Formats: sequence, structure tokens, C-alpha cells
Amino acid sequence: MYKIAVLGDYDSIYGFATLGLSICPVKTREEASDMFRQLAAGEKYGVIYVTESVAAQLGEEIEKYREQTFPAIIQIPGVSGNTGAGVENVKKTVEQAVGSDILFSAE
Repeated sequence: MYKIAVLGDYDSIYGFATLGLSICPVKTREEASDMFRQLAAGEKYGVIYVTESVAAQLGEEIEKYREQTFPAIIQIPGVSGNTGAGVENVKKTVEQAVGSDILFSAE
């Protein structure tokens, strides 16, 4: 069975531990890059949540996994530095699945 990991700054992710998810707090881009590679390369994690601020630092590395089925890389908002990228990525995925923008309102 696959596990779920959460990667980001400690303040943004510590609450996920109560849900049984593996938390991976990082402080620097180098730590984030190393941890992301470890999580994504192994066969242990099926989903990796990454805070938007960390994902912004790991753009190229995350892009390598965009077309792969596993692991699923999902951006989530953190306590600071939110860019809206997480919502935008979900919107794009839904558009691909259903063929239209579900947030578009024709008035």
C-alpha cells in the first residue's frame, strides 16, 4: 500500500501528522530538493503534497513527474507564500478531465 507524504515548512505541514501522513519539514531549497528526490524516487509514496512556496523552488524537478502516474504531486497552500498555483493546477486537471472550465460563469 502506498503512503502519503507532505513536504514543506514545518508550520504549514505539522498538522498532517495527526492524519497519519508522513511529514517532511524542510528549511532550504537544497533540503527540499534532496527530500523531494528521495520521496519521488522510491516506490513507497503514491501521493506527495508540496506546499506552494516549496513547489515554486522545485519547479523543474516537479515537472519531471507531471506525466507519470506515480507519485502524484499535488500543491497545497501553506501558512505563507501562497501563489494560487495549487488551485490553478487543480483547475487545469479538471479542465482536461471534463473538457471545460468549471469555474467559468456565463452571465
